[in-house]
Amino acid sequence: MIRFSAYVSLIFIAMGAMASAASDPDQRAIYVSGEGGYHTYRIPALAVTNQGTVLAFCEGRNGGQGDTGDIDLLVKRSLDNGATWSAQQIVWDDGVNTCGNPAPVVDGATGIVWLLMTWNLGSDHEPDIIAGKSEDTRRVYVTSSKDDGRTWSEPQDITEDVKRPNWTWYATGPGAGIQLKGESPAGRMVIPCDHIESGTKDYYSHVIYSDDHGESWKLGGRTPRPDVNECQVVELRDGRLLLNMRNYDRNQHSRQVAYSDDGGETWRDQRFDTNLVEPICQASICRAGDAILFSNPADPDKRINMTVRRSTDEGTTWQVVETLHGGPSAYSDLAVLADRRVACLYERGAKNPYETITFARFNLSE
Repeated sequence: MIRFSAYVSLIFIAMGAMASAASDPDQRAIYVSGEGGYHTYRIPALAVTNQGTVLAFCEGRNGGQGDTGDIDLLVKRSLDNGATWSAQQIVWDDGVNTCGNPAPVVDGATGIVWLLMTWNLGSDHEPDIIAGKSEDTRRVYVTSSKDDGRTWSEPQDITEDVKRPNWTWYATGPGAGIQLKGESPAGRMVIPCDHIESGTKDYYSHVIYSDDHGESWKLGGRTPRPDVNECQVVELRDGRLLLNMRNYDRNQHSRQVAYSDDGGETWRDQRFDTNLVEPICQASICRAGDAILFSNPADPDKRINMTVRRSTDEGTTWQVVETLHGGPSAYSDLAVLADRRVACLYERGAKNPYETITFARFNLSE
C-alpha cells in the first residue's frame, strides 16, 4: 500500500519527467547583498541531507565584495525543497578574520553533514600569503552538524593533516564534495580543493578525503599539471573520479579535467574539455542518476550566461538543458533535491554577478 505522501510525490515526479527541460525554472534570490547585515554575499554551496533538508551556504562579507577581511560563513535551511527558507544562520564568525570557502558533504551512513572551510587573518591579503609575507597563512578547518544544519560543532583546525609545508594559498571547494558509492573505497568522502606552491607559485587542484566518517581527513593527490585551481569532483559509473577544474591556461577558453582510478589518491590524463567554455571562473558538477550535470557562466571571456548542461555519456559530450540567467553570473553549486528536481545555487545580478545568491530549481526532461 502506497502512503498518500508517497503517492503525491510519485505524481509530482512523473509530472516532472514529462515537463520540458526548457521550461522556465523556479528561481528566487535567497541572499541579497546589502540586506541581513552584510555588504555582499558570495561563494554559494549546496547540500541535501538524508532527511531532504536543503542547506544553502555562502560567505557573508562585511567590508565589501573583496575576498579579504571580516567574512563569516552562513547557512539557510529549507524543509520543503527550496520553496521557503529559514533566516540566515552564522556557522562560523571569527571576529574580523576570514572564514569561508564552504565545501559540504553529507555522510549517507550517519546522516552527519560535514563542512570543510578555510581561514586566514582578516589583515592578511592573498598576494602576501602567496609570497610568504603574511603574518599567518591559509588554514583548513572542519565543522559538522548532527541535526540537519540546526547547530554546528566548534571548527577544528586540520591544516597539518591536509596541507603541505610548501603550499601557501589554499582553498576548499568552493561547492559540495561527494561520498563514493562504488565498491572501493566505498563510503569515502572526497572534498575538492586547490593550492599554490611556493617557489614556482603554480596553481594546482587536489582533493582531501575521509575514510572514517569524518573523524580524520587525509591529503589526496594533486593534478599532474598546474594552471588549475577551484574544482569539483564526480564519480563515474565505472568507479573512476572526474575532477573538473577552473582553467588559467588561456590557450583554451575552456575547463580542464583529470581522472583518478584510486579514489582521488592520484590523478592522471589531465586535459582540456573544449565542450565546456569558461571565462576563468568556478563551476559545479554533480551526478543526477544516469546523467552528469554541469553549471557555469558559459562565455569565453565574461562572467555571464549561467547555463546548466547535461551529459549522458559520462562527460564525453554535453547538451544545454537550462539557461538560468543570460546576464551577469558567476559561482554556482548543483544538487539533486529529495523530490528529484535539480537545484542550482548561483551568483546573479543585473549590473554585476554579486548582487544576489539565487536558488533555482527545475525538472529534467525524460
